[in-house]
Amino acid sequence: QVQLVESGGGLVQTGGSLRLSCAASGRTFRLGTMSWYRQAPGKQRELVATITNGGTPNYTDSVKGRFAISRDNAKNTMYLQMNSLKPEDTAVYYCKARGTVSGTVWNDYWGRGTQVTVSS
Repeated sequence: QVQLVESGGGLVQTGGSLRLSCAASGRTFRLGTMSWYRQAPGKQRELVATITNGGTPNYTDSVKGRFAISRDNAKNTMYLQMNSLKPEDTAVYYCKARGTVSGTVWNDYWGRGTQVTVSS
């Protein structure tokens, strides 16, 4: 099993910044593509950004130019730097990782989420 724990959420004013972290742990595992999702109240969970094992990022249009995804493979940790935050960024942010314990079977693992609230 792979455990994912998010941290770094909180309350920030419009225009402020936050940095989220997602730390992966387990006995023996490998990680592939990692992603950040978010879910606002009453809305479906949406993909925010992804990053491949090689570090190639991709973003949903609404966060391009404001958010930056990165990862430290040596620390099994992914980050999301969020700048110029807007009230519509308010949501619970979840990390997801494609991972394998066996080396042959890959599964999706999810964290429990961290709340980000942007006040106007």
